[in-house]
Amino acid sequence: MITLSVDAMGGDIGLSVTAPAAATFLAKQTDANLIMVGDAQSIHAALAAVNAPLNRIEIIHATQVVEMDEAPQSALKNKKDSSMRVAIEQVKNGKAQAAVSAGNTGALMATARFVLKTLNGIERPAIAKFLPAQNGHLTLMLDLGANADCTAEQLFQFAVMGSELVAALKPEKVPARVGLLNIGTEDIKGTEAVKQTFKLLKDSNLNFIGNIEGNSVFTGEVDVVVADGFVGNIVLKTIEGAVKFMGNEIRTEFHRNLWTKLGGVAAKPALNGFKQKLDPRRFNGAIFLGLRGVVIKSHGGTDAVGFAYALEEAFHEAQADSLHKIEQSVATQLTQFQEKKMLAEQASMTGSEV
Repeated sequence: MITLSVDAMGGDIGLSVTAPAAATFLAKQTDANLIMVGDAQSIHAALAAVNAPLNRIEIIHATQVVEMDEAPQSALKNKKDSSMRVAIEQVKNGKAQAAVSAGNTGALMATARFVLKTLNGIERPAIAKFLPAQNGHLTLMLDLGANADCTAEQLFQFAVMGSELVAALKPEKVPARVGLLNIGTEDIKGTEAVKQTFKLLKDSNLNFIGNIEGNSVFTGEVDVVVADGFVGNIVLKTIEGAVKFMGNEIRTEFHRNLWTKLGGVAAKPALNGFKQKLDPRRFNGAIFLGLRGVVIKSHGGTDAVGFAYALEEAFHEAQADSLHKIEQSVATQLTQFQEKKMLAEQASMTGSEV
C-alpha cells in the first residue's frame, strides 16, 4: 500500500477541494491510503459529506494553517504545527511515501527543504513539471521557479535529476534526451551560466542533445528541458496565459453569429478533444526535486479534479520508487562529474607549469 500525506487546509479553497479530491483518488487507487492533516473536526465532516472511505484515511490534527500570502520565513518560524509542515513530517518519519499540498509555494519549498533536507551533491531543489507536447508526448521541465539565479553546476544538477526522474517514471524513454533552454541552438549563445552549462552537459554521460529554443518544448524532441527558475517560471506562466487566451478567442469566434454557432456545433467533438488535451488540471502537480522525500505542489487555485491529479502524480512517483533511483544515480553522475573536473584541473595545471 502507498500512503500519501495531504495538507488538507492548503490552497485557495482548502477542504472543499482536498476532501472530494481525496474521495475521487481513493475510488480509483484501491491500493492507496491517505493521511489528511489539518483541523480534525472539519476534515472529518468534509470527508463524510463526500462519502470518502474513512477506513482508508487517517486524520492528524494540526492547529495552524499557512496563508497563501505568508512569507516563507514567517511560516517556517511561526507555523511549526501547520497542516503543511505536519504533512511533510509524515514523509520524514516514514508514515507516508509522499506529501501533497496546494499551499503557498515559497513556504512549501522552505518547509520541505528544512524538514527533509537535500540529497547529497544537490545544492538546491528544483520545481519540475511534465508538460504536454505533440503526439501525446510529455516533456519534463525544470526549474519552474524555485531558483531565479543559478550557477552552471546547479543547472547541471537539475539536468541529472530530471533525466533520472524520467527514467524512473518512464523507463521506455531511457536514456532521456536532455535539452538546455536558450535563445538559440548555437553553443556561443546565452548567458555565461548557460554557456558554461552547455560545456558541462556536453562532457557528461547524459543524453544531451544541445541547446533548444522555446518552440521546441512542445515538439517532443526532448524529454527534459533545463532552465533556471526565472526563465522556467516565465515560460510556464506564458503557456498558461496562452491556453486561456486561445480558449476565450475560440469561444468568441464561435458565438459571433448564427453561422459560426452552427459551425461550433459541428466542431464540438474536435474542440472537446482539444480542450481535454490542454486542460491544465490534467497536468497539475509539480515535483520538488532534490529533497530527501517526495513533495508534490498542486496549483493553489485548482478544483477537486485538478487536486486529484496531483495526488495521482504523488502516487505514481512513490510507486516507481523514483526518489531512491534518483538518489543512487545522482550520486554516481555527480561523482563522475567531480572526477572529470579534477582531472581537467590537473591537466590545466600541468600545462601551465610546462
